[in-house]
Amino acid sequence: MTLLEAIIAVPIVAAIAIAFGSPTRPTAVAAAAINLILILFAFGQYDLVHQEGAYQLTASHPIITVPDLANPGAEATLFGLSTGVDGISLVLLLLTGIVTLAAVWVSPAEDQIKGNKRLYYLSSLLISAGALGAFCSTDLFFFFAFHELALIPTFLMIGIFGSGPNRVRVAWKMTIYLGVGSMILLAGLVALFVALGGQSLQFVDMQAWADAPAAIASSSLENGIFLTLLIGFGILVSLFPFHTWAPEAYATAPTPTAMLHAGVLKKFGLYGLIRIAIPMLPNGAAHWQTLVLVLLVGNILYVGYVTIAQKRFDLMLGNSSVMHMGYAFLGIASMTVIGVQGAVLLMFAHGISIALLFALNGHLRKRFGTLEFDRIGGGLGKLLPTLGLLFGFAIMAGIGLPGFANFAAEVMIFFGGFAGLFAQEKDFVLGPVQIATMCAIWGVVISAVYGLRAYRNLFMGPLPDSTKDRKLADLTLAEQLPLILLIVTLLVIGFAPGLLIKYLIPSIENISHLAG
Repeated sequence: MTLLEAIIAVPIVAAIAIAFGSPTRPTAVAAAAINLILILFAFGQYDLVHQEGAYQLTASHPIITVPDLANPGAEATLFGLSTGVDGISLVLLLLTGIVTLAAVWVSPAEDQIKGNKRLYYLSSLLISAGALGAFCSTDLFFFFAFHELALIPTFLMIGIFGSGPNRVRVAWKMTIYLGVGSMILLAGLVALFVALGGQSLQFVDMQAWADAPAAIASSSLENGIFLTLLIGFGILVSLFPFHTWAPEAYATAPTPTAMLHAGVLKKFGLYGLIRIAIPMLPNGAAHWQTLVLVLLVGNILYVGYVTIAQKRFDLMLGNSSVMHMGYAFLGIASMTVIGVQGAVLLMFAHGISIALLFALNGHLRKRFGTLEFDRIGGGLGKLLPTLGLLFGFAIMAGIGLPGFANFAAEVMIFFGGFAGLFAQEKDFVLGPVQIATMCAIWGVVISAVYGLRAYRNLFMGPLPDSTKDRKLADLTLAEQLPLILLIVTLLVIGFAPGLLIKYLIPSIENISHLAG
């Protein structure tokens, strides 16, 4: 078993062990910690010098082989369990490892779970396994299949363990949206496979055929396939206007599920656009660039204003997560190396910061039983100083304050957006990408408004009479540790983004048709 296969297998084996009687919480935390160590070891094994941008730590187990048309007498793998990482997927593995450990760590004790305790913990591990498998797969079939694996426990967690009387309706709404998105995505992937010759589902082979002259028969076919993939991936990422499933789902989901889905699994769609749609369908990406820009501005501005209007903290977080996906789409739509680097870095930074915020959201729900700003009241900084301090770090990270990873990522995206401003040496060219980037900058102001107002409403001002006499426990050391892990990660990458960018540069520079 290779290192990457072990990384995928650890949470699956732990989930099976829990199902057959292993202690729930200790097993889940141990598996997540072991996996994070294995992922860090993968970073140590990754060669930045001699294999620039290529897949490394690879392994392949062919399932179906076909005659290789390019080499008579040889066989090619139609599809098989193939794994490998480049800089992009390696960074997303690290995101998954960190968020998984924090998510199972903040999960409630067994006696606080209403329902099947084993299902609760093994579902979190299977969500993580699905994300890890998707990011490690270099075969189109397993890339899609691992993601679908993660959706089943997500549905169960929301429908069974979610909060609020409408949890079953919300679970079905999310499942219908994501099911339709997956079917559209599957249709696009099959069309791409057929258009590229239908000989192999391996990413390397498909990319080689896509790079050949006149790889796809007509520009209209390429444009149609890209649009299908954009809609499919867009629904999974909550691209405007396909976003309405996300805020309710995250507000209703148990804390670890919200952390894992919003923080990790939702990045699958963005990863698919970078890994498949843009490099294999570059002309289609260019053709629909303006459409993507219009939709992402809807994410940033429309959903941003909706976020400001929220009166519950959990719905504010759900909408803010949707809003920030617009920045990642902007980095991808800029079609520049620095823009796509910023998009991947933002996927990492947003995943950590939104997981942190949803963890804090869970602590507030546990203490107050509600997340409505008016019912909680203000002044909590006096009663819960540690929670207030960590909450302040989380809000500042989400806003994009300098010093946090989110800031570095957004700045790179804005640079990518303005990269074409001087298309000619002396000409000032204000195109659709630049206009969308200026709209996105206004989104930073929107983020500051709802973020700082949430902090003021909860932690500043006088204590309301309804809270003065309540005995509220501040965060214990055990509750603080996973939050500190996430905050330290944001600060380290915020002050030294080059720690991750050096892995992204060669892989993203290898994506054809990106402007330097």
